Amino acid sequence: MSCMSVLTRDEAQTRAQLLDVHHYTIDLDLTRGDETFDSRTVIRFTVRAETGTTDTFVEVKPAELRSVTLDGHPLDPDGLDENRLPLKNLTPGEHELRVDAAMRYSRTGEGMHRFTDPTDDETYVYTQLFMEDVQRVFAAFDQPDLKAVFDLTVTAPEGWTVLANGITEHTGDGRWKAATTPLISTYLVAVAAGPWHSVRTEHRGLPFGLHCRRSLAPHLDADTDELFDVTRACFDRYHEKFAEPYPFDSYDQAFVPEFNAGAMENPGLVTFRDEFVFRSAVTDTERQTRAMVIAHEMAHMWFGDLVTLKWWDDIWLNESFAEYMGYQTCAEATRFTGTWTDFGVTRKPWGYDADQRPSTHPVAPENVEDTASALLNFDGISYAKGASALRQLVAWLGEKDFLAGINTHFERHRFANATLADFIDSLASATERDVHAWADAWLRTTGVDTLVPEPRAENGNWSLHISHRGSSGSRPAPDPTKDRDGTKHAGRLEPGGGTRPHRITIGVYDHDLHDAGRLTLRQRLDEDLAGENVLVSTPGPQPALVVLNDGDLTYAKIRFDAESFRTIRAALSGLPDPLTRAVVWNALRDAVRDGELPATAYLDTARAHLPHETDLALVSGVLAFAAAQVADRYLAPEQRPAALATLSDLCRDLIRRTEDGDHPGLRLIAVRHYIDAAAHPETIAAWLADGTVPGGPELDPELRWRILTRLAVLGATDETAIAAELERDPSATGQEGAARCRAALPDAEAKSRAWAAMFASDDLSNYLFTATARGFWQPEQADLVADYVPRYYAEAVAVAARRGPAIADAAGRWAFPAYAVDADTLRLGQECLAAADPIPALRRKLVDQLDDLARALRVRGTQTG
Repeated sequence: MSCMSVLTRDEAQTRAQLLDVHHYTIDLDLTRGDETFDSRTVIRFTVRAETGTTDTFVEVKPAELRSVTLDGHPLDPDGLDENRLPLKNLTPGEHELRVDAAMRYSRTGEGMHRFTDPTDDETYVYTQLFMEDVQRVFAAFDQPDLKAVFDLTVTAPEGWTVLANGITEHTGDGRWKAATTPLISTYLVAVAAGPWHSVRTEHRGLPFGLHCRRSLAPHLDADTDELFDVTRACFDRYHEKFAEPYPFDSYDQAFVPEFNAGAMENPGLVTFRDEFVFRSAVTDTERQTRAMVIAHEMAHMWFGDLVTLKWWDDIWLNESFAEYMGYQTCAEATRFTGTWTDFGVTRKPWGYDADQRPSTHPVAPENVEDTASALLNFDGISYAKGASALRQLVAWLGEKDFLAGINTHFERHRFANATLADFIDSLASATERDVHAWADAWLRTTGVDTLVPEPRAENGNWSLHISHRGSSGSRPAPDPTKDRDGTKHAGRLEPGGGTRPHRITIGVYDHDLHDAGRLTLRQRLDEDLAGENVLVSTPGPQPALVVLNDGDLTYAKIRFDAESFRTIRAALSGLPDPLTRAVVWNALRDAVRDGELPATAYLDTARAHLPHETDLALVSGVLAFAAAQVADRYLAPEQRPAALATLSDLCRDLIRRTEDGDHPGLRLIAVRHYIDAAAHPETIAAWLADGTVPGGPELDPELRWRILTRLAVLGATDETAIAAELERDPSATGQEGAARCRAALPDAEAKSRAWAAMFASDDLSNYLFTATARGFWQPEQADLVADYVPRYYAEAVAVAARRGPAIADAAGRWAFPAYAVDADTLRLGQECLAAADPIPALRRKLVDQLDDLARALRVRGTQTG
């Protein structure tokens, strides 16, 4: 990857004061071969009169810069400095810049990504222009507060369809023209072109479309009704909530290959990872997740697209708002009413974990100094913690006042840009409450508060003392926002500091008089916790269980008193509400991570209660933590076989329980985890040979590749079998499955080939890199891959520098030696951070991985201590 300057906040502010950008005319030619496409851009802009003669720059990152003219006068293309083209001696008034360039297609999901489907050799391209990738596609003043109108034309191969932000028209000879956009930011421009399979309808007078690769057509068709039902329901619900109507001329949803994120909120053309077009059996919770993502991205049409941040320090607000609205609107408007349980057990822990690492930052960070730093803030804090904070805000403010403030915000800043201060001012206009103080306490601080109950019985009554510990778990060093020389990259407050106000519901439970395994709700108490200690008194005997934050309306870790913990161990599955059970499971998870609950006790609790669980999100979330963290990392290697046996027994119980066919989702989860926990190959090899699990399900491609991956780890398959499976399933997903299996083989040559593919070559796409990395490291193969652990750090730094942030993220997330839980791995990583100067995206991942590794070492110490 060639060097590229990052845009600083100061540069962006200076340019925004200097320029008004009015109009882009963009002409792309996608018929120029497999490596590059042509990009011609005309930008009309004004230099403000008060500035006098001045200099600025435009961003472009071409394969070849052919020509540039400014107001009809040619500029020297050799003046391009990295990705910046200087514009000198600009006089006040109107200007026109023309740029003609050849641009390079991407294989990493950044810029204009190009993908050829191995199933049918059809090719597709799409843009992902977030943050600073616009300049990989066309020349631009690339910052969010220089909004403009865009006119786009595209020349595409015969038989292709071109999608864009507005309605597109085929004008003949492969030429497509998109409708002129309203004012939008550069990073929101979108193109998706290829021989799409499309399904179209109309709603409220607007054209709606669904699009995917032709090879996925049967799977999209099977889900078209559900996808359109969810889309229409969310669209209508947002029109009930928001006074401002949908601000664009159409609503297309394109499911695109090798997409790095879950989805991207391009106005009028939302792009989704095409794993959401389900080609194998999925659970209803997975369908719910897809519905939530649809709702999330649609919320961005207002918050993010209509009203856009001025600078990337406020990106959290885009994502937190869309995350909150996605879960809430899905629960209100679709059949997926249990979204907050899923949020509680799968999404919220992402926020808790991120907030206890040294890389933590406030939900609303101050002084994000450049785009590279801003990219690091797409994490569990921006999404899960931010959404949790907004949910707490709604609980405290009331939904009526919250929505009134939101609608004021849209009215004040439509088709413009706004800051956090603007947002808070809009909310404050709708309420007497001190929203500014709330924002300071919740959005400008780091860490997780912990709420601890102490119930006491007194004279036939009981009282509850709640101690409220301030932000816990986060530490100030190492700081991933600094280079080794101490240079700051992104402003952040030091972790910790005080307690936040919390509005919580306290659940009070007794044992069921007729069923010792069930619990009944005695009462729920609503309390505002404003200080460090709160006393609640209520009549009646001491309850069997007290659950702080019942209903999960705030963001805090909770603990249990001794009696409550005994009740949980005996009757957790007897709690009547799945959201309450999610809060309890999260608390147990936190206690394991904090070294306060033995990891084996978590497994024992799961073994006792998960076979009786009915909520799919809970079963999936608990099994995922039990396998990936407890069995694979928190327990010593000699304890792992017993943990896998426990998980296998648990899954076998669930499989037996679902033999009646009434719980296909539960059975599918159990089968998946049984495969992953298999310590011996015989049973799952027989399933693969028979093509079915006895009693169902029949093995679809996902299950076949899952079994083959586990057989590869166990040394119970070989290259011949992998090649045969790939011939059976030659799809893109099959290619990924084969790469994962080959990397998982317990063979020195297989490991060497996989390693070279990841680190010695730049040929792997983002998805094939990830698949190879996920196969490479296996807990069972620690001795075989031990020599690769010290090699990892230097080679990850090198590949990240060559290939950029997307591969850096994959290398830090998936290629990290997570199962080498020892002091040497930690030391080598710390030395890398101190001396090797990884690019910011990799540095952040390494800081997080090393903190998780240190936590795993501490947890292991508590198991044997």
